Amino acid sequence: MKTSIIALIAAASLALPALAQQTPTGPRPTTAAVAEEGATTSTPRHSAAQAAGYWALHLCTATFASGLPEDIIQRTGSGQSAKANETKIDHAAKTVTVKFADDMEPRIAAWRPGLGCTQLPIGATMDMVKHLPRLPDTLTLPNFDAQPWPMGDANATAKLPAAQEKAVAAVFDDAFRDQEGSYKGNTWGVVVIKDGKIVAERYAPGWGVHTSSRTNSMCKSLSVSLVGIGVQRGMLDIHAKAPLAAWRRPGDPRGEITLNHMLHMASGLYTEAGRNPQGEIYGSGAPASEVSMSNIIDAKPGERYVYAGSDTILATRAVREAYNNDAEWISFPHRELLWKLGMTRTLIETDWTGDFITSGQCWSTARDFGRFGLLYLNDGVWNGERILPTGWSDYVSTLAPAQPASRARGGAGYGAQFWVYGGMEGLPDVAYSPGGALGQYAMIIPEKNVVIVRRGLDRGEGFKLAKFSADILKAMGL
Repeated sequence: MKTSIIALIAAASLALPALAQQTPTGPRPTTAAVAEEGATTSTPRHSAAQAAGYWALHLCTATFASGLPEDIIQRTGSGQSAKANETKIDHAAKTVTVKFADDMEPRIAAWRPGLGCTQLPIGATMDMVKHLPRLPDTLTLPNFDAQPWPMGDANATAKLPAAQEKAVAAVFDDAFRDQEGSYKGNTWGVVVIKDGKIVAERYAPGWGVHTSSRTNSMCKSLSVSLVGIGVQRGMLDIHAKAPLAAWRRPGDPRGEITLNHMLHMASGLYTEAGRNPQGEIYGSGAPASEVSMSNIIDAKPGERYVYAGSDTILATRAVREAYNNDAEWISFPHRELLWKLGMTRTLIETDWTGDFITSGQCWSTARDFGRFGLLYLNDGVWNGERILPTGWSDYVSTLAPAQPASRARGGAGYGAQFWVYGGMEGLPDVAYSPGGALGQYAMIIPEKNVVIVRRGLDRGEGFKLAKFSADILKAMGL
């Protein structure tokens, strides 16, 4: 089947919304978010290859790991313009191929246990799959479901007083009215945790407790947590210059960049317009840290906020370099973070070189992000073990020196890979959340000992997280 020029042009027109999925819709308008990521135009041929790559990757993880029903898989995800292309899902080999041109190999995505799916670069053949990084055979994927909450799902819930339960249900009813409700968005799951127990939870049809969906930039908060683990272990200093070996040549201006700068989205790297590698990472299968660290300086580190997935990817890369053991690195997030918290249905996917794409290529359940919120509610301590440094919760939730323009207009501010909502809509002074495109949130409110997880697929007006969170607190009498 020949790929028509009409299909190629259609793919080009849809490349921009695909990139928009890497930025959170709540803290600022989607169009502004895309501009901050620096979306660029591509040739129709290249855009067609990217759309096929997006679609192959979405189909791969959604089919082999999410638990989503087929109808939801088909109507969600990036690369929708490639849906009509010749597509093959190999359930035995757990690969997906999507054709985009007669003179090129199809785009390929391949699944591996515990790592989800990886998008191979444009032009790669199926032979490359056997060279992808894998978890060691000695590492068994755990199932904690039968254990008590929060490690597992047993005894996870607690009842609210009748009046509070009714009031919270009314807020939920409004949220699940989607664009017709007062909170807007398109909600698929909400979990409210008070004093360590789930006191309210609801899912849209087709979704459930163990259904995972792409977190988009909510994943960035996992990245800063991996950095925190490195700091706790004495491997990293967030204020040390040149955390990456590639920037340590004498006179290299990138040698002034610190992890603190990157975590604040103020590295100074040129990640706008033509120098933004995100489209190539997410759509072309480009090696994530390789194309990110080779970038050039555009501003003095620390002085200018630019929302950039590359800063997040490179922060995670710095942990990898400091750990200096690639054979064990591939399971580091699982052993040292995810599985310690019972987040067994959360995937941080890698590129084909073994770098975790923590800027947005994660899949997770609503309950798993409730567990993650509890870690920060407890200032990095879990089951008596200090996983993150003392005060790390304060660090990520404190406004960075350089802020997004939306902050001056009354929007959420930025901390360190978390969005800061304190004081908005009557919320307590400290209220912060991961933020992912299409409405992925886990509002952490220490003063009330509450975590409010909201997951969605916001295709229209973005979800009003601060108002929703404040209304939940009010409904619980807090």
